[in-house]
Amino acid sequence: MSGYIEPRESSRYWFGDNDKRILEVLAGRYVGANPPVPFALRAFAKSGILQSGNGLYEMNLSTKLPEAKHGQYAYLYGLVWSDDERSIDGVIEPFGPIKLMVNGEQVYRSSVVDELKPDAQAVIPLLFRKGWNQVLIEARKTVAGFGCRFGADEAKVRILQVLAPFSERAGSGGWVYSEPADNSRLLGTSVSFAFGDSEAASGLRWLPRTEWTAEEAIRPNCERLFGIPSLPAAALGWTKLNMQGSDAVIVLEGTAYGPTSIWLEGQLAADLTEAGPFRVEVNASAGYSDLLVRSVSGLAGWGFELNAKHEGKRLALEAPAPIHGYSGEWLYAGPLDSNDALDPGKVCSTSALIPVINKSGESCGYSYWFVDAPQTRVRPYYENAMLSNKWTTGSATNYGRWDYPLGVTMYGLLRTARELERGDLLDYTLSHIRSCTDMYDYAMWDKEEYGFPSINHQLVLIRMLDNCGSFGSAMLEAYGAAQDHTFLRIAKRISEFMLEQLERKDDGAFYRQCHGEYSADTMWADDLYMSGPFLIRYALVTGEPYSLNEAAKQFLLFKSYLFMADEGLMSHVFDFKYGKATLVPWGRGNGWCLFSLSELLEKLPLDHGDRPALEAFFEEMCSGVAALQGASGMWRQVLNQADAYEEASCTAMFAYAIARGVRFGWLKEQEAYTGIALRAWRGLTSGAIDKQGNVHGVCSGSRYSFSPDYYMYDLRTVLNDNHGIGIMMLAGVEIMRLKAAKRVKATAQVAEKV
Repeated sequence: MSGYIEPRESSRYWFGDNDKRILEVLAGRYVGANPPVPFALRAFAKSGILQSGNGLYEMNLSTKLPEAKHGQYAYLYGLVWSDDERSIDGVIEPFGPIKLMVNGEQVYRSSVVDELKPDAQAVIPLLFRKGWNQVLIEARKTVAGFGCRFGADEAKVRILQVLAPFSERAGSGGWVYSEPADNSRLLGTSVSFAFGDSEAASGLRWLPRTEWTAEEAIRPNCERLFGIPSLPAAALGWTKLNMQGSDAVIVLEGTAYGPTSIWLEGQLAADLTEAGPFRVEVNASAGYSDLLVRSVSGLAGWGFELNAKHEGKRLALEAPAPIHGYSGEWLYAGPLDSNDALDPGKVCSTSALIPVINKSGESCGYSYWFVDAPQTRVRPYYENAMLSNKWTTGSATNYGRWDYPLGVTMYGLLRTARELERGDLLDYTLSHIRSCTDMYDYAMWDKEEYGFPSINHQLVLIRMLDNCGSFGSAMLEAYGAAQDHTFLRIAKRISEFMLEQLERKDDGAFYRQCHGEYSADTMWADDLYMSGPFLIRYALVTGEPYSLNEAAKQFLLFKSYLFMADEGLMSHVFDFKYGKATLVPWGRGNGWCLFSLSELLEKLPLDHGDRPALEAFFEEMCSGVAALQGASGMWRQVLNQADAYEEASCTAMFAYAIARGVRFGWLKEQEAYTGIALRAWRGLTSGAIDKQGNVHGVCSGSRYSFSPDYYMYDLRTVLNDNHGIGIMMLAGVEIMRLKAAKRVKATAQVAEKV
């Protein structure tokens, strides 16, 4: 066996030096394994359990159930989907006696200390099986409190989305919680009702409520949803008309309870100024069409009833998007300004926010679509990789996610698409990036509305470079092709965070403050990648040199803390708590540094004052790295440990940077370094990239340690981990360009001799 795979399984065995084909297979496997699955749209009741800013679910039942008596019990119940069997750390902060059950087994019971200590917090390993997992919390009311906070540790990374159980709520988002009960429903350490039961079969009444009362149900739709405003206000209803067969004239009929306008596929079909029954004829195209109604409140009420008919037969109306947990035909938005002009093309979208007014007619922010149920909106969820784990993301589906490993993956796909002139790959990559950027405004609003976002978690909750720099850099790399100004708005926010808000040492160096966390007061070599490439591209897009100068400054500052001059390598971390660097040259940490330094040198003006020092830094690192290349062409997980395993992502990064160093002329020993880069690529294609485009031998995401043993034995490799896929493609692109440059040079030399 060579590396991680049998020689016969390697890409090199089958494709030889056909680097173009290897790139095609790498990109094709990734795209095939990560199809463009959209966000899941679910009915969600704001009156239910919400999350706080740290991602913990606020389960204060003293507020939710004020009628509960001391000694009574209540239950919080939800379903969690996991793509694979995996464990995450759960966090629970009890307000009183608590029991936590996962799949019918008790995994936590609060102690008296937990119950009485105001800041008590327990960390509980939660083992989820593949498929649906039942999570049940029993809380008992005492004078001290009732309920708890519960969620996933590092919630914006380990996304713990919870769906409602019970057949009556199937597909809805969020927890359900029971009304108070006098007796416990737990039998020892097991629960007395199971997933799949109806609410009635559980013997308890569950909240938040999903049905209208009889009095509410008889009111016109907009009135029961939004009340009766003191000033005229508007509301929207949106559905899809399903016209089978061919184009035809159809009839729209019903009752208007106030001034009402109707659009079919963006064309005004009716403008009714008075309340009462209506009947209009309109041309309808075959297939699905947007049907939009605008109702203005009036003395006769507020709302509408509408049916569509063709030749006397009722036509089907359907919700305009698949809404899990909702079987109705219409979505609603309101209350809106009754004087605002309406653009149906912009309104009929699940990615658009809608301006809202208050009862006094004043603007009060934005809203989103409601379903016809009490206090229940549509809410998009990122569920492509539910229970995504920061340290083991390799097997998850990742389309539509914003995080740093996907940033380098998107960059790799962009460069590959250009190199291979593959418009389909470019379209896929832009679509992935836009799936995040198109929902940016919504995601920011969602966080304000519900306390914690349901999508774009790291973009919304920017607190460190990991959250924004890598994907932001890929976004700016794509800007030229996309020409989407939302990219620039997001980039401006990221730049403000990096340049104005990020923690710095007295000398201006970026570092991680992270109060209360294991990584408090540290500087990571990784952060040169998390900041540098973004700052470089932001300078190019805006024409402002400040961010480029800042990137150059940070490389030299990081060198002063982390560079091990006697070995020509970077220590992974400097820990300011101890005042020392760890002196462990982790492979990928060095890879991030050298990779990003090559990006900086490519764009830095030749007369820039820091350029000589940065070129010297690049050459020193390349020399240090080159001295430790293994016979296979690969480098090791800890670069200077001969018994550490060979690691693919750092090898790809070194191949990328060294190939660029040769191509751009930053390295003096051109022939020697060309051989090093080509041997690295041969090692990857022989031992880490198989014939199906699977990537082997990539270390999972890392914490840090002062001991090399942590990296060598605690961190293992993950198949198809996003820390390595994009950089494999980038390495392949640079090797192709290096070979092309060699051919041009050889041709020129022959011509010169002739």
